Amino acid sequence: MTQQAAIALGVDLRVLAAAPDESAARVIRDVRIGHHTDLDALRAFAAGCDAVTFDHEHVPTGHVEALAAAGVAVRPGAAALVHAQDKAVMRERLGAAGVPCPAWARVASAADLKEFGEEHGWPVVLKAVRGGYDGRGVWVCDSAEQAAEVLGSGVELMAEAFVPFERELAVLVARSPHGQGVSYPVVETVQRDGICVEVIAPAPGLDPEHAARAQHIALKVATELGVTGLLAVEMFQLPGGRVVVNELAMRPHNSGHWTIEGARTSQFEQHLRAVLDLPLGSPSPVAPVAVMANVLGGADPDVFARYEHVMAHDPGVKVHFYGKEVRPGRKIGHVTALGTDLAEVRARARHAAVHLATGEYV
Repeated sequence: MTQQAAIALGVDLRVLAAAPDESAARVIRDVRIGHHTDLDALRAFAAGCDAVTFDHEHVPTGHVEALAAAGVAVRPGAAALVHAQDKAVMRERLGAAGVPCPAWARVASAADLKEFGEEHGWPVVLKAVRGGYDGRGVWVCDSAEQAAEVLGSGVELMAEAFVPFERELAVLVARSPHGQGVSYPVVETVQRDGICVEVIAPAPGLDPEHAARAQHIALKVATELGVTGLLAVEMFQLPGGRVVVNELAMRPHNSGHWTIEGARTSQFEQHLRAVLDLPLGSPSPVAPVAVMANVLGGADPDVFARYEHVMAHDPGVKVHFYGKEVRPGRKIGHVTALGTDLAEVRARARHAAVHLATGEYV
């Protein structure tokens, strides 16, 4: 999807792929085969690039620092990226900056967790400090005894107070090296089993003052951390409209896929503009309502057998496949619908996503 945006901008992309059949390697001409944990591969890949950026947070922090020390323009840099890699570092920094977050603490033993639970109440959310994604690395525990297996796993952990939130929101912002920043509308994200299944833009029924406050927080985080490129700030909305920050991602994000059709500037074009220090594009929506629904792999891998029905049933729905092998529960694509009536647009997007995944009609 970044390649599609790069073509229109006249930008040449090079991709580091672990294998030639990876999604990006299928559509980009300049492909280098290597692994993101191999510093020599990263150095060879970066040679001659005007800027290096990421589509995930798993490049080791030391490798990013080494590239920057060699004169490579790495965006975001290691000092910013570590806050999307290490949840404890992120919480420490955001707390020091006065950004609202859940109560938390590092825990290494049942005694640590019991003490935290007694202070903040049960249940307690245990999180892997590094490596968690799409619900993995997160455990909701009613007691220290219930968490015993997780505590004994050897994974570095932190505990967070359970947040009785009303819904989950996300704010996507972009920031360039010279400090220009823009914010997309606040969206609502709908989760199932720890995986985002739907994004509604803008978040329905959100008070404009609360929306502006959430955008202000996201832009403040981008500035405080020195982010260049996109930053997705996932939040919990509490009763009364307050928000607390849950997670960060410094890259194009699932919560922003709706922008391909639904905004003046897609998140992928915006990320390229930001990391190349070009003037940022307008983040304004092009329709009153946009709904993105993820297509999750089901039992039948032949999604294209159902493609024709979706296209004929609703020519206005846009379908994006990622070129990934179909596995149950895996995000293999998404659909986006635009319109004026929220219930209608949600129904259209849901019908397309569910039918592609399962063949069912909803």
